[in-house]
Amino acid sequence: MQLAELQYDLPPELIAQRPAERRDASRLLVLDRAGGRIEHRVFREIGDYLNPDDCLVLNDTRVIPARFFCRRPTGGRIEGLFLHAEGNSWRALLKPSARLKVGERLACEGSEVALIVHERGPRGEWLVQPEVHVSPLELLAEIGHTPLPPYIHRDEAGPRELVEEDVERYQTVYAERPGAVAAPTAGLHFSPALLNELSQHGVRRAGVTLHVGAGTFVPIATEELAEHEMHAEWFEVTEAAAAAMRSARDAGGRLVAVGTTATRVLESLPRYDSAHDNDKVSGGLSAAGGWTDIFIYPPYRFRNVDRLLTNFHLPGSTLLALVMAFASVEQIRAAYRAAIEQRYRFYSYGDAMLIL
Repeated sequence: MQLAELQYDLPPELIAQRPAERRDASRLLVLDRAGGRIEHRVFREIGDYLNPDDCLVLNDTRVIPARFFCRRPTGGRIEGLFLHAEGNSWRALLKPSARLKVGERLACEGSEVALIVHERGPRGEWLVQPEVHVSPLELLAEIGHTPLPPYIHRDEAGPRELVEEDVERYQTVYAERPGAVAAPTAGLHFSPALLNELSQHGVRRAGVTLHVGAGTFVPIATEELAEHEMHAEWFEVTEAAAAAMRSARDAGGRLVAVGTTATRVLESLPRYDSAHDNDKVSGGLSAAGGWTDIFIYPPYRFRNVDRLLTNFHLPGSTLLALVMAFASVEQIRAAYRAAIEQRYRFYSYGDAMLIL
């Protein structure tokens, strides 16, 4: 597949800068792969497309306040994004960083703690270490900010209520396990009331974990998608979650991946053994964990995902490639054209699409 096939034109005003007034009041475009039919609904009506014993596979990662600011000894300001811990050190993106030196001391804004620069990594990454022993979550709770994606614009001196809104709304209502630096945005549309309503309808749930990394925003830089080096993210599927998904499948239910992150988890599970190669009942749904760098793009045979709920993604992104693999390139192009014509809101705080 060529990078050019992932491009489309989006009017800038359709990039959502704030969430919908209510989570489940977002719009929902429904694409039926069988015939290419498109429907326009409201997200709270998603139950019309789910059957009893269908299972929503939800990424229960929790966004941490990963964005922070430091000062160099010269007074220059550095913006940082925590990626993950490596022992007592942090792997972080720092900018501007061209003049940073190993051994330099960066004073964290909002704390007496400083970070010591240890080594330069690839693509703007640096290894830094707090000069006193402190856990990343503890220090980030003190100095960190909500790590909104770069296309959502905020003024640091802007209204306090916007900051508070982002803290609440750039987080799913079922987030449990801290570790993500970006939200699994397809799940942002679910409210507690809607989840309860679906449960009463017999829809099941299984929680998996993938800590979304900053690489989710990295555009594909190669013309041939096969040459793109995918970022790795940590995931886990517990035995309880695997058992819940197997039970749903055995009862005739379908696995509905809520977002591209849940999709990557499901497709990262161990391959079927030869005895279950064509078995989509329970084969291949087992507990697993570790780092995944799976890159899904057309053509791809999905093994564990029956339905996909997703937002509308950036041109040239690995996320759009995944969605085109689940439907088809032409069906997704048609759906995106319809969404633009109907003035859907795009990206993280935007509207949703359900692919049947």
